[in-house]
Amino acid sequence: MENYLDIFYTGLEKLNIRLSEGQIQQFIKYYNILVETNKVMNLTAITAPKEVIEKHFIDSLSIVKAVDINKNINVIDIGTGAGFPGIPLKISYPQLRITLLDSLNKRIGFLNDVIKLLKLENIETIHGRSEEYGKNKKYREQYDLCVSRAVANLSILSEYCIPFVKIGGKFVAYKSGRCREEVNQAENAVDKLGGKVGKIVDFCIDNTDISRSLVVIDKVMATKTAYPRKAGIPSKEPLV
Repeated sequence: MENYLDIFYTGLEKLNIRLSEGQIQQFIKYYNILVETNKVMNLTAITAPKEVIEKHFIDSLSIVKAVDINKNINVIDIGTGAGFPGIPLKISYPQLRITLLDSLNKRIGFLNDVIKLLKLENIETIHGRSEEYGKNKKYREQYDLCVSRAVANLSILSEYCIPFVKIGGKFVAYKSGRCREEVNQAENAVDKLGGKVGKIVDFCIDNTDISRSLVVIDKVMATKTAYPRKAGIPSKEPLV
């Protein structure tokens, strides 16, 4: 990855993010352990350094286009997978208190290795389904910001994520392509969950033709106790 740092620095500059040499080294270590572990565990289909920088690191940090994360806030990353966007956000904004949730225990083991290697603090991992933890008082409506790059329809993703957000907080969904139609179809579901669709930020990943959208949902009311529904139901019977 060291040979591609110019691409990383350029992407960071366009996002107005300035990292120390120590933080850059953390990203390099993260890349190395990601690629090495990916040889024995399916973490990501993207492993080439240039693509990891553009499609994982810079894309994860692109949330700064939509919300201010320079504050000392609680963040939860739902369906974090190999740690995106949670780990890049934690490296770049150490003051964030971050929770990484994933349903596959092997990925949680990998994330714990990353956290230890990078010596990250105020970050925790939890293994399980969002439908279950979204009912847990320890996590329900405890976060200022929920983020997710998980591949799911926004109606489904909203039921996974909005219950974690406190009133006045935000849920930001990373979506591929232009997603106005998907957002319009999800508005009733978002409303039922106590949210309200805010702004949508469209952009392209630098040096690629890949279009992305950040959908910002504001938490305006408490989520009704009926939500989230039992595990598996949101994906089979999306709210309408």
